[in-house]
Amino acid sequence: MFELAVSELTSPRWDLQDEVERAAAHGFDSISLWRPKVSDVGAATAAALVAMAGIRVSSLQWAGGFTGGDGRSFAESIDDAVEAIATAATLAAPVLIVHSGCRGGHTRSHAARLLVQALDTLAPIAGRAGVTLALKPTHPAGATGCSFLAGLSEAIELVDRFADPAVRLALDLWHFGDSAELAPLLPRLADAAAVVHVADRCGSPSVAADRLPAGHGSLPLERLVGELIALGYRGAVEFDPVGEAVEILGYEGVWQETRLVAETWSDRLAIGRSGPVGVGRRLLAGHLRAAATPGSRRSHASSHTGSPG
Repeated sequence: MFELAVSELTSPRWDLQDEVERAAAHGFDSISLWRPKVSDVGAATAAALVAMAGIRVSSLQWAGGFTGGDGRSFAESIDDAVEAIATAATLAAPVLIVHSGCRGGHTRSHAARLLVQALDTLAPIAGRAGVTLALKPTHPAGATGCSFLAGLSEAIELVDRFADPAVRLALDLWHFGDSAELAPLLPRLADAAAVVHVADRCGSPSVAADRLPAGHGSLPLERLVGELIALGYRGAVEFDPVGEAVEILGYEGVWQETRLVAETWSDRLAIGRSGPVGVGRRLLAGHLRAAATPGSRRSHASSHTGSPG
């Protein structure tokens, strides 16, 4: 019913070959790759590993930082993004995730001009390469220093301004799954989103909060994914939990559970039903918690440092 993807950010201590093999073994359609891991083996080798596993690359993470908040100049960020587009093309990744960067000492209007200037430069390059730039807005409390683009309405307006198929959105339900502005924007988001990121949480978003596996928090993820698909969304649904809960459950356990959750959602979509994830999944989650290895260390990516937001 939907393209099921898992993110490398969920398994920071596995290498890329292990991840693509396990993704295929667990029945995922595709995998979202992280540029540092791709650079460890080279883009051509990474592409070959993915192809041999019989899966696809759903997206590449990430490029951006055009406002200079990470210490790079605007020109350096543009050069890096051009390199990322080329890498995405080599991987046959249809989507490159793009972060705007924080204000970086600029006025907000000047930061916005820098982002528009960057997209003006990069969109034609991405279009020729067959890569979509998916601009990712983030909740201001959930990704400090990552992005000044903190609202869905503002992000949609920016995409509409470009009216270019190479510039779309990455919708992260961890950031906006309980936002008051989400529901009325769902029809537009179903059209504007090139990828949907899925992770759960308890409470409000914050830089200290884990990205929990789906069903371990309070966000209405199943309903939101179902509504987006019903409204015409056809991109990948990327599950990317990160943090202490993932370390406790173990990567294998989280991937196994995620596959079961996705199958449950897909089955319900196929028969036109809705409702909370069933008892069977909750029992499996309890089993995985009981079987978790004591003393697992917290992931170095638990605050999503690998990909801001």
